[in-house]
Amino acid sequence: MDQLKQGSDALFILLGAVMVLAMHAGFAFLELGTVRKKNQVNALVKILVDFAVSTIAYFFVGYTVAYGVSFFSGAETLAARNGYELVKFFFLLTFAAAIPAIVSGGIAERARFGPQLIATAVLVGLVYPLFEGVAWNQKFGVQAWIKSATGAEFHDFAGSVVVHAVGGWIGLAAVLLLGARGGRYRKDGAISAHPPSSIPFLALGAWILAVGWFGFNVMSAQTIDKISGLVAVNSLMAMVGGTLVAVLLGRNDPGFAYNGPLAGLVAVCAGSDVMHPAGALVTGGVAGAIFVVMFTLTQNRWKIDDVLGVWPLHGLCGAWGGLACGVFGLPALGGLGGVSFGAQAIGTLLGVAWALAGGLVVYGLLKQLLGLRLSAEEEYEGADLSIHKIGATPEREVSW
Repeated sequence: MDQLKQGSDALFILLGAVMVLAMHAGFAFLELGTVRKKNQVNALVKILVDFAVSTIAYFFVGYTVAYGVSFFSGAETLAARNGYELVKFFFLLTFAAAIPAIVSGGIAERARFGPQLIATAVLVGLVYPLFEGVAWNQKFGVQAWIKSATGAEFHDFAGSVVVHAVGGWIGLAAVLLLGARGGRYRKDGAISAHPPSSIPFLALGAWILAVGWFGFNVMSAQTIDKISGLVAVNSLMAMVGGTLVAVLLGRNDPGFAYNGPLAGLVAVCAGSDVMHPAGALVTGGVAGAIFVVMFTLTQNRWKIDDVLGVWPLHGLCGAWGGLACGVFGLPALGGLGGVSFGAQAIGTLLGVAWALAGGLVVYGLLKQLLGLRLSAEEEYEGADLSIHKIGATPEREVSW
């Protein structure tokens, strides 16, 4: 029976890893559909290569930083318990690699390729796993301190704060340091519209992300005996809540319609294992509203050129999710309990502050040492031709 349990656990978390790996295709197509046509190839290549760099950084450095586990041992040792520790690394890697995938959408269309890959290595190897270790592995005694102060530990079941808020606030730092796309905000105060290049690809990316998210959340149990249908239904309710509110407030705009479910799913990650489905529905609905309102403000009033809206979607909705766990997870509102709003507020603020500081340091140093932006001519030409020497749909073919 022990062998069967070990094999089942390994398969369970491996399936989760594969589902979250598939979400990176969602990141790619969401970005591809949102950016202008001359930057579509760059969106696809960035997500893939960022994932490859993330794997190396997390395997050799980041996982050790977060969990104190090193893979510098023989294959016989690594294969113990059906290789469970290895597939657990694979699963958590797909979370870590979401950080540069999130940032990628904010800095699209004008970021240089090489410096972003260096940023990915540092973020996944050091910045992200330090907070991951604090939240999920009792590093530095922070969770014990929060529990002594509030009566409960900071609870983030599937990463509203650890993954999404951290990625979103790092993305904000990168966007601010990079500056707006050329011609986006004109000197006369007008704003040049940069409409999505492909609504079908944008929608495809959102659907892939939404489906993979059920692996992201449900498989965060990490062993098959801890699986909970509550997590799945809460994820579903938050997804539809975010969708309906975003469609309503976004006046049927397809960009808002397809980011609404993602906003809801971001927000429900933290408390998906302790909320009542009705609480998850409200959590998702509020997240949908946050995305529509804050995306509009950042783009139009504050003139922050966050192309995919990664700060409102991941940064703000992730932070809301951390707080919502401390509200809708309470027994008084139908939750399972074991959480406190004070603990959630402290943990969320720590995650936001760490991410913003880390993003400013990493991208600030890269800006000073290497430069972050394409030249004005390269940006005008488009990242596809400037970096990859080919467009998504070449206009002519050479016949022989």
